Amino acid sequence: MSGHSKWSTIKRKKGAKDAKRSKIFSRIVKEITIAIKEGSSSDPDSNPRLRLAIANAKGVNMPKNNIVRAIKKAESDDSNLNEITFEGVGPRGIAIFVECLTDNNQRTVSDVRHIFTKYGGNLGKNGSLSYLFERKGIFVINNGDFDMEELELDLIDVGLEDIEKVDDKYFLTVEMVDFGNMQKKLEELELEVENAELQRIAQNYKSFDKETTIKVLNVIDKFEQLDDVQNVFHNIEITDEVAEEIDN
Repeated sequence: MSGHSKWSTIKRKKGAKDAKRSKIFSRIVKEITIAIKEGSSSDPDSNPRLRLAIANAKGVNMPKNNIVRAIKKAESDDSNLNEITFEGVGPRGIAIFVECLTDNNQRTVSDVRHIFTKYGGNLGKNGSLSYLFERKGIFVINNGDFDMEELELDLIDVGLEDIEKVDDKYFLTVEMVDFGNMQKKLEELELEVENAELQRIAQNYKSFDKETTIKVLNVIDKFEQLDDVQNVFHNIEITDEVAEEIDN
């Protein structure tokens, strides 16, 4: 899968999120909640995960009042959110990795298994497909008033593996262990980060014709529509032609 196709996938997902603002806001609220619970602090200066969640909230234009309310609610929230993941084979043999935040494991397992089964897939055991994906940190920054070569040299020192420009944005890739260092460095450089997250990047991809690709992506959307689902990763190659048709 070419880099451009990979970033087309991300752009397509961002477009879908824009069309479902309440859904993505809800997922960010969950991320804020678990960041405060795990970090035992509602101060973003001392809680990197919370700081990241707030940055991502701003990246999708979540109103400041909503962010403040989410933090205050999380401080007194007594729900028991858990992070759970699912791995399975979807239609046409695609690999699907689903990340969830839930307060009801039984409900989430049932919902995820139902989609796999309904659309001709199969929910596997944890670890059965994780070897197909590499966990990477992906940072998206807007094009700004900086020297790209100089910036690249600065970022190599904190683990930059790859940098690619698509339209007016730069996509930075680091190993998972370097995620925190890159986050801190970008903050020091006062660069605007539109989105930053750990993603599971497939090592090998499957490609289909346009009609089949769209049908398979519709199944991916079914997973993304579940309230408990935070992220869905897969190994479908999306051509620019298909990405453009989906965006339109």
